[in-house]
Amino acid sequence: MRTSWVALAAGVVFGAGLALADMTNPAKVQNFLDVLGSWDPSLAFVMGTALVTSALGYRVARRRGAPLLAAAFMLPDRTDLDAKLVAGAALFGVGWGLGGFCPGPALAGVLQGVPQVFVFVAAMLTGMWLHDRLSARA
Repeated sequence: MRTSWVALAAGVVFGAGLALADMTNPAKVQNFLDVLGSWDPSLAFVMGTALVTSALGYRVARRRGAPLLAAAFMLPDRTDLDAKLVAGAALFGVGWGLGGFCPGPALAGVLQGVPQVFVFVAAMLTGMWLHDRLSARA
């Protein structure tokens, strides 16, 4: 139960950060991706901060024996690139560029009542459902 509360708190802080950085605004995200047009570099600072925080977190995790609320860390151990990863990354990028949302900011946008986000979240949930159904057949 304690783990759930910590996860909820982390999610709330993460969502608040996305909202504060205006990543729930699809126009801002699309302007960031439009490097040859009306480029808005401000989200690069958000992403840079996230990368630094993540890198520091991995350093701390590798030095510790175990996390506080679990038996072991679940760190990625694969270093290879396969077709599924490349296709998934490409699909994510195209969807992010066209819609101006990715999953985290979209969920934060639902709580803010951003109108465009509801269509995106419905499409995202449909895609997740389809993936589960098609993966089960393979």
